[in-house]
Amino acid sequence: MKDVIIKEHVFAHPIQKVWNAISIAEEISTWFIKADFKAEKGYKYTFTSSEEHGCTNITGKVKSAQPYTLIYTWVVENTTTETVVKWDLQETKEGTKLFLEHSGISNYPGDSAITYFNNYGGGWDNCIKELTAFLTQEVHAR
Repeated sequence: MKDVIIKEHVFAHPIQKVWNAISIAEEISTWFIKADFKAEKGYKYTFTSSEEHGCTNITGKVKSAQPYTLIYTWVVENTTTETVVKWDLQETKEGTKLFLEHSGISNYPGDSAITYFNNYGGGWDNCIKELTAFLTQEVHAR
């Protein structure tokens, strides 16, 4: 089974704007789900889901938060399996290139690993769509 989901996307926005959207709680809460989050190594975060999102709460710990690379553990409510999410941003002529990795999914027990892998794959696609819409709205609002 594949263990790593990899997504790449180019945003037509400056790197700092994209970084803020993925690393500041207020911005994450706007395009993703309610976040108690700080991009500080060791910070224990919580993403609090509402019923409309159809997902559960997520907790974890920030492993690394350097300018334009953010790595944190990811533990879904009612599980003990820890996976790792990595956001890496690079400046390009077009704006900002995102490399997103979600690894450790094979650590889920049995067939649930396949279910989580498939759910996360589609979930991250949706997150990138929501992030794109958020960045676009923010630009037009100014």
